[in-house]
Amino acid sequence: MSQNRLILLFDRVKQTLYQCKKLIGHRGISFFILSYTGSTVKQLTVSRRLLGIISAGFTIFVILSAYVIYDYYTIKTTFNKQEFENKIVKQNDEIVTQRRQIQNFADEINTLKSTLVKLNNFEKKIRIIANIEEPADHDSLFGVGGSIPEDLDSQVPLEEKHYSLMREMHSQTRQLNLASINQQKELESLYNSLEYQRNLLSSTPAIRPTKGWISSGFGYRKSPFTGLREFHKGLDIANHKGTPIIATGDGIVTFVGAKGLLGKVIVIDHGHGMVTRYGHLQEILAKRKQAVKRGDTIALMGNSGRGTGPHLHYEVLLNGIPVNPKKYILN
Repeated sequence: MSQNRLILLFDRVKQTLYQCKKLIGHRGISFFILSYTGSTVKQLTVSRRLLGIISAGFTIFVILSAYVIYDYYTIKTTFNKQEFENKIVKQNDEIVTQRRQIQNFADEINTLKSTLVKLNNFEKKIRIIANIEEPADHDSLFGVGGSIPEDLDSQVPLEEKHYSLMREMHSQTRQLNLASINQQKELESLYNSLEYQRNLLSSTPAIRPTKGWISSGFGYRKSPFTGLREFHKGLDIANHKGTPIIATGDGIVTFVGAKGLLGKVIVIDHGHGMVTRYGHLQEILAKRKQAVKRGDTIALMGNSGRGTGPHLHYEVLLNGIPVNPKKYILN
């Protein structure tokens, strides 16, 4: 209600009170109560003040009632029903969109879980192929019991509540987090094992140390100098002087120099208890403490020391014991 209307109403109240005052006069009003039974007449006199209060109260009541009725009518007429309905429709659309997103997240959780299981199975296959056992402290992929959680039901109708689906999503998210941690540990363990095997394979003597023909094999033979039976600790490969000699595996050069009847010698430590020795060299190209790779040229063939002609005396030692070099030649 506007301020002008309130002012007009209060003016009317004043006028009404003034008229009541004129009607009442200075002495008030007397009421006579008559009875049909013939009893005495009773007189009731109401003072001017009391009548004024009653009149004012009634007038104020009428005004307030009019204000309330007017305000209610104003609210009712200004209420936009269409806007309210549009707001409800928009909220319902947002709820449907959110529930559809929840379903998509559930599908992504199922996909991630399937990927982790496939990765775990692939890791196990690699271990079998590489003959690598699982570590002693191996944990199940999904924790205690190792059972794979069932796939989430992402096809819950959009009009239904998704509380149970969300609880299951939270539970499986925790399980997937544990599974990813366990899988990371397994892959790190597998990587370390494969790295060790790779280093072992790259360090193991596995190729011919030079070109030529084998003039004397590993084992007992008749000495070309004394004619007596002796044990030959290596493999003799004959060729022209200056023929390149290569390292048969990765390692560190531990000795370079003359060594008795073998003449000029180079020794390579390959680790893992493996050592190779190259004798009767014409020239040594590698230096002591030098790291060499399989295939690196380390010397040239010669006839230093005691020999019957240019050749390479090649030895393979495992934990200090000479073994047949032919077992370590794969080419």
